[in-house]
Amino acid sequence: MRLPKPVRDLLGLEPGTPVVFERAPDGNILMKRADGQTNMSRFARAVGQYKMTMTTEELMALTRGEDDDA
Repeated sequence: MRLPKPVRDLLGLEPGTPVVFERAPDGNILMKRADGQTNMSRFARAVGQYKMTMTTEELMALTRGEDDDA
């Protein structure tokens, strides 16, 4: 199976780099480098990790500099 270039780039893989697939406890399938190395940037590793706790309205108020106490 050949992985598309965007997937290889995201994982820091060269063509032909072995990968393994694992099932996560939540049922998702994870693809990892077989050698265990991680060449991804810290930004690529962070994708999907942050859970937003603010509502859209709260975030927009924050970016506008609005104060709830005013």
